[in-house]
Formats: sequence, structure tokens, C-alpha cells
Amino acid sequence: MQFFGRLVNTLSSVTNLFSNPFRVKEVSLTDYTSSERVREEGQLILLQNVSNRTWDCVLVSPRNPQSGFRLFQLESEADALVNFQQYSSQLPPFYESSVQVLHMEVLQHLTDLIRNHPSWTVTHLAVELGIRECFHHSRIISCANNTENEEGCTPLHLACRKGDSEILVELVQYCHAQMDVTDNKGETAFHYAVQGDNPQVLQLLGKNASAGLNQVNNQGLTPLHLACQMGKQEMVRVLLLCNARCNIMGPGGFPIHTAMKYSQKGCAEMIISMDSNQIHSKDPRYGASPLHWAKNAEMARMLLKRGCDVDSTSASGNTALHVAVMRNRFDCVMVLLTYGANAGARGEHGNTPLHLAMSKDNMEMVKALIVFGAEVDTPNDFGETPALIASKISKLITRKALLTLLKTVGADYHFPLIQGVSTEQSPAASPHPFFSLDRTQPPAISLNNLELQDLMPISRARKPAFILSSMRDEKRSHDHLLCLDGGGVKGLVIIQLLIAIEKASGVATKDLFDWVAGTSTGGILALAILHSKSMAYMRGVYFRMKDEVFRGSRPYESGPLEEFLKREFGEHTKMTDVKKPKVMLTGTLSDRQPAELHLFRNYDAPEAIREPRCNQNINLKPPTQPADQLVWRAARSSGAAPTYFRPNGRFLDGGLLANNPTLDAMTEIHEYNQDMIRKQPLGTGQDCFWSQRTGQDGGGLLHRSRRAGCGPCPGLVRDGRHPVLQTKPPARVRHHAG
Repeated sequence: MQFFGRLVNTLSSVTNLFSNPFRVKEVSLTDYTSSERVREEGQLILLQNVSNRTWDCVLVSPRNPQSGFRLFQLESEADALVNFQQYSSQLPPFYESSVQVLHMEVLQHLTDLIRNHPSWTVTHLAVELGIRECFHHSRIISCANNTENEEGCTPLHLACRKGDSEILVELVQYCHAQMDVTDNKGETAFHYAVQGDNPQVLQLLGKNASAGLNQVNNQGLTPLHLACQMGKQEMVRVLLLCNARCNIMGPGGFPIHTAMKYSQKGCAEMIISMDSNQIHSKDPRYGASPLHWAKNAEMARMLLKRGCDVDSTSASGNTALHVAVMRNRFDCVMVLLTYGANAGARGEHGNTPLHLAMSKDNMEMVKALIVFGAEVDTPNDFGETPALIASKISKLITRKALLTLLKTVGADYHFPLIQGVSTEQSPAASPHPFFSLDRTQPPAISLNNLELQDLMPISRARKPAFILSSMRDEKRSHDHLLCLDGGGVKGLVIIQLLIAIEKASGVATKDLFDWVAGTSTGGILALAILHSKSMAYMRGVYFRMKDEVFRGSRPYESGPLEEFLKREFGEHTKMTDVKKPKVMLTGTLSDRQPAELHLFRNYDAPEAIREPRCNQNINLKPPTQPADQLVWRAARSSGAAPTYFRPNGRFLDGGLLANNPTLDAMTEIHEYNQDMIRKQPLGTGQDCFWSQRTGQDGGGLLHRSRRAGCGPCPGLVRDGRHPVLQTKPPARVRHHAG
């Protein structure tokens, strides 16, 4: 049945083709010897065919008077006269100027144009026909700037929209077409060129200074606005090269705002590359930056990488984070938070992003805001806390989930009295069944199912004793050691713990510890501490690293990780460029059997453990000295986890031998202090002593060391036994190398 249907359609099309009264056909004038000539204009003759009672319009060939083309065959004399008059007024400039017109296909196209566009001049028709010789005809030249048609467009407008650069040259050079003429919509030739597909047309237009380049149409759009709206990146590039202005205000702001509104990343990048100040521009309606207009993570990330102010406020006081939360754009929210957006910023009516998030049925967004530091008890200008807003949500499941979450992180349930509401009617007097005022202790946290939000109550705890006496000064009698485990993206757990410690102490992590040891992801964090990067910043860095580095399948490409490390720590930064605190990163030397542990340091290794095997085996190349060791290479070596990343030269992940670097770090400190004692016999060195283990297995340890004369170190000594516990340490620790 489908075959027969297609056959019927084909036959119908063929029938229409041959029955079309306006189908152009080659004829001989001898066929019309018995016909009566009704009208005659130049080479056109209207003939009445007596035998079949039709009226034929024939174009006599200027090259052969005995042959010609029948342009139509109509049964109505009135219709024939109307069409003959139209043809006789429009056709002469074409067959007089070019022999190319005297072909059946060209004549068919031309006559169709005449009928379909009765208001066009011969110059408009010539543009669509596309024959260059026609533009040398005086009549076509005289109509070059005519706008008397249904669109009010000039022939130049049509040539630009068509993208015909050759015809454009003819119009400008021979016909003296004006580029500033506007159509009924207020659009110039530049607007039309943007709508075409040939950037070369824009280049030709831009060679001549013209106000049309920055002319706004009736909608307030310049050609640059229009190109951004349509997502034509190449057109944007050419317009900018032609000196199109980026600071012309449109109905939605500058062109950069239009590009952001329509999520045209390439267009936005072009504008920013030409004028970097556009990244900070504010639109006239909302006073918002381009970042406020970002509708997806890709657009937001592009702006933030180029230095956009993440906390820039609009006229109403809202940041881009407020807008992303209000629009329920979770991917944008995450990008903004990872680039340091203030989760507690107060916007319109004093609302924080968390206030606004309560009205959205998006639990993940609420969790993200809390994890990134949003305060759960902050009231807005109306005295409403996020918990109070959550208690008013009509959807039971959402309300219960939000209130349970807020209770877990310690939200204050004591609501202020609302003006106009009696005590009996207030939430405080009539608690919701899922919103008890009884602030019982949250359930015990299982370390086997630890989530980031479970760490938030730590920041509310009392200051630990070791923090109270940890402020670095010359009179302090103990040093502190921080050990950070490996574990990839699980380093976020360590970051949250350190953030809580920083908040409880009011002191930066770098100033809390004298020694920092790390493995793999812990090594990256150790270097971040060394270079005074805040843990809040590193939290965002880790989320970005997850997206930028861990892409595709394992093993992951090393290039993105290396570029990431260079960007964070500098391509030429050496380990010894920053001296305090002392930092050591674990790595595994795989060029020997058995493999050995190596420590990347920002200080010189103790003499007793400086690669003794390299002196015994000339095939073993000694590691680079700290003064020559690049920071990013040390981080890359410590994190070269097998199956995840390829080895970095001869180095593999330090976690193969010391995922928890505590004992190795204590041994290193002991060797360092012994070396100091040997060099200064009168004694200003440091010996360690075993303090209290403050972390769980695999969770990192905090230790103290005491000045010289305190006795033996609990780390490893030369016989390979632990002097305090009198037990042999694991084999991976006994193979300690400097």
C-alpha cells in the first residue's frame, strides 16, 4: 500500500508539472502563424490561440527571431493581460543585459520570482536571480536603494541575507547601494547579514565605515545582539573585528547578557576575549552581571574561570547563587559553590540561598548549601529562619525530610513569635508532629556510613584542649603533627574535619601544626596547607577536580591532573619555597626491589636516611633534592595510584606503602631531631613522645613533640622495633628511605 501511495503522489506531481500554465517551454514562432497577436512589448508577444481558445505569452529570442519561449498559457484573457503587463515591465532589463537569461531553467526561476514577489523591483529580482551582468543595466542600477515592497528591504538587504558576496560587491561598487538604510523592522544590511550563513558578507560590509554596524532595530537589538541570540559564533567574531561595540544596551542588557540568556557559550567567549570588562557589566533591568544570567553549569564555569566575581550582587541585592537557587538550577548551584560563592550571603529581604532553597523540592540542593557553610539559624528581615520556612511547606514528604535534615545539623527550633499570631497559634506553642521542639541529641554517627552533613555538628563542639594551647609562639613547649590519609575524593571528609577545627579554634590550619604529612590526596592537602590555601577553598577545588580530572574510564588521563596541579601550585614552584610548616609527602620508588618509601620534603632530609642504597648501586638514580623538586611533580608522584593514573616516572602512589603516614612521619621527626642533636651537641634539637591518638584507623593522627631531653621516640629506631610498644612495625614502615 505504501508503494502505491508513493506512486500516486509521483504521478500527481508529474501531472501538475505538465499542467502548470506558467511552465516555461521552448517554442517555434511558426507554431503561431494562425494565432492573433493581442499585445506586443519589446520581445514579448501576447497571442490568442484560436484553435484551443488560450492566450500564450511568448518571449522572442533576440538571437533567433524564429524561436522563443512560451512563458504562460492561460484560459482567461483578463489573467493573461495582467501577467503580460507584469512580465513586460520586469523582464526587459534581464534579457537585454545577459544571454544567461535565455535558458529555460533561468527563465522559469525569473518568472516565478516575478509572480511571487509582485512588489519587488528589477534590482530585487536580480539579487535573487544571481546573474552579475544584470547589475550593469541602467534600470537595475536606478532601483538599488528602493524600499517600496512588503518588507521595506533594499536589494542589499536581500543580498546579505542570501549570503552572496559577489552580488554584494556589484551592488556596492556599481549600484552605489547604501548600507545604513533600514527596513520596516529597523534592520540594516548588517542585521540581514547576521541572519545569513556567509561571514564574508559581514567582512565586506565592515570594510566601509557605517552607522549600520551598531544600529539597533525596532526591538532594540544591534547586529551583535542578534548574532548572540542566534548563536552564530563566527558572525560575532567578524562583527567584533569590524569594531562592533559591546557596550550598546539592548532590551535585555549588553550583547554578553544576550549570549548568556540563550546559553551561547562560544558567542560569550568571543565577547569576553575582545573586551574582558564585559564580564562585569550589569544589565539595565535587574542590575545583574552575566553570571546571574547563566542557565547551566557550563556557562557559569566559563565565566568563573575568566575571573567573574562569584558574589556580585544585582540591584535587589541577590547574588548569582540566589538566582540559581530560585530557578532550581542545581548544576549551577554546585558550580557557584565550588568556586567560592558565599552560601550565607543575604539578598533581597535578607534571605540567604538556604531560605530560598526551602521552597524548592530539591533535597540535594539544600544539603549542598549546608555542606558549603550555609547557616541554618540565620533569620531574614521578617525574622524567619530556614527551619521556620520549611515548617510551612504544604507537601508533607518534603516538609518532613527538610525538618529531619535541619534537626540533624542542629537547627534552632525556638521560633520567634510572628506578629498578629497568638501564642496558642504560633508554631512554638503547637509543634508539628514532625517538628518537635525537643532538641534531643542526634543519633550516633556510624563511621561505616559517614556523610558530609554528619560532620557539621563538629563545628559547634567545644574547643579541644590541644587547640586551646596550639597558638604558635616561641614559648610553646610542644610541636604538633598532622597526618592526612590517601583516598582520592574522600579527601573531602578530611577537608570538612579541618574546616571544623579551623572554625573551633579560629586559627588557620597552617598555624596550628608544625609538621604535616600526607599521602596521595592527603599530600595535595598538605601542600595546600603549606601554601596557605584555606580548607573552604580546597573544598571547592576538590569538587572541581572531580569534574575536571576524573573523566572517562580508568586509568584516567594524566594531563588534566597535571594541569590542575600546576594551576593550583604553580608550574615552577619548588618544595623549599615555603619553609613552614615542615611538610612531607609519601611516594613509592618502584625502580628497586623491593619497592621503597620516599618522602618528598620542603626541608633537607636527615643525613642518616639519605638514600644509602644509591651509593651501593650505581643503577639507582637518587631522587631530586627538595630545593630542586617541583611541588606539582611531588603531588603527582604521591597520587599516582595504580589503575587510576599512570606512574609518574619511577614513582607510584605513596599509599602502596603508607596510606596512613603517621608512623613514618613520627620516625622522620625522630631522625630529624637526632640529626639536629648530632649537629649541635649542646642541644636545641627535638625528641618526640607518644601523645594521645585522636583519630580512628585510617583517619589521620594528631601528635605532639617535646623539646630536647624528653627521652626516646615512639617511632622506629635502628633495630626496627618500637621502643615503647616493643613490637615490630609493619614491613612497609621498616623499609623507610629518605
